[in-house]
Amino acid sequence: MEKESPSPVPTGPEKPAPSHKLSLTARFRAYFLAGVLVTAPAGITIYLAWLFINFIDGTIATLIPGQYNPEQFMPFSIPGLGLLAVLALLTLVGAFAAGYVGRLVVRLGEGLVDKMPVVRHIYSALKQIFESVLAQQSTAFREVVLLEYPRLGIWSMGFITGPPHGEIQRATEDELITVVVPTSPIPTAGYLLFVPRKDLVVLDMTVDDGLKVVMSGGIVSPPDRRRRAASAGAAAIRSPEETAPP
Repeated sequence: MEKESPSPVPTGPEKPAPSHKLSLTARFRAYFLAGVLVTAPAGITIYLAWLFINFIDGTIATLIPGQYNPEQFMPFSIPGLGLLAVLALLTLVGAFAAGYVGRLVVRLGEGLVDKMPVVRHIYSALKQIFESVLAQQSTAFREVVLLEYPRLGIWSMGFITGPPHGEIQRATEDELITVVVPTSPIPTAGYLLFVPRKDLVVLDMTVDDGLKVVMSGGIVSPPDRRRRAASAGAAAIRSPEETAPP
């Protein structure tokens, strides 16, 4: 006969694994980093805005006659007064330039600038840039793309500024697209590339999200808009039986 194996001796209920509590130093460090994450972005933004406003105020204050400066009659300074004055001045200039007399004055001024050898090229380039960026129907900096640059297998993020014209487009049979590849973390510098449209991968992220990725060095990653749209679409087509509680 086979001998029965002895039953295991009960050892009592198992003790739960001890929970690791944070030490006082680790807790202080965690709270300190949380405070930095909360206050640093807001503080830096407010500081830069304050520097910009003070710069505008200091520049405009020297141009306003003393009898028309409200700060001469008040015991305290008004922050942002210069910025408001600049906004009001630009609005008035735009309203004047939109009228018949304003268009004649602008046309006369541009005619004088066209006769200057060096200034006319600078003015023409700047005018085209501002017209392309500020136009409501412009496609400049409206799409974010991926392209294999500086070599195949390495992908870079770029921004479409529009199609090239003239000799640049005629130099090749492919449809070219002008792409600016910014540098990180300062996106104002970068490289100007003319890339065939078929070699570009258009992303769904906005230009603001793309700039966040570049300026943060890839630390900030925007949510996947396609996945979110697909999840929302799948939830919308579910049957009532599937979404009903049991």
